[in-house]
Amino acid sequence: MATRTLAVVSAGLSNPSSTRLLADRLTSAVVAALRSRGDDATVETVELREHARDLADNLLTGFPNSSLRGAIDTVTGADGLIAVTPIFSASYSGLFKTFFDVLDKDALTGKPVLLAATAGTARHSLALDHALRPLFAYLRAVAVPTGVFAASEDWAGGGGVDSALADRIERAAGELADLVAGRPAGARPVDPFADPTPFEELLRRTGG
Repeated sequence: MATRTLAVVSAGLSNPSSTRLLADRLTSAVVAALRSRGDDATVETVELREHARDLADNLLTGFPNSSLRGAIDTVTGADGLIAVTPIFSASYSGLFKTFFDVLDKDALTGKPVLLAATAGTARHSLALDHALRPLFAYLRAVAVPTGVFAASEDWAGGGGVDSALADRIERAAGELADLVAGRPAGARPVDPFADPTPFEELLRRTGG
């Protein structure tokens, strides 16, 4: 049995928040899906609201402090990522975008990611496809086919979810589990420039 690491990024601003509630639901579903595939899982959650000032400082100085560095390492070092944001003005929140702005541009290359969002109305559901997917495509992450959007009406009383949202959560969790379980534990993208060929060797090969 392999042990997989999952990082969860929640960009909710309130405490508690529907964004964190959805993140927790997705996390439980992914852990269960991994276990059904014979893998164990460890989970680390990054609450971005706790790093708001750290992120602003990072933008100004170009360097993360130790607290933000730990959050960045959690996300970049995980085997899989669950990323959940509230939707403001038809797009991800500024806090969410700022966190991914401060990552190295290659940090998420090849990493399986489940994308999810919350908002007050279903009118914002297209933000998953016109805002989140392009962002993670630019970062060269591998987003699962099913994105999960939850509007206020998708939540049942007592913190439950309606059947349609529950189905989306299960489907997306299975897709992420399939991608994570198909990778070697702790896999990292290979940097093609990590071991460059010396210029003299290139000349020798070309007869120069």
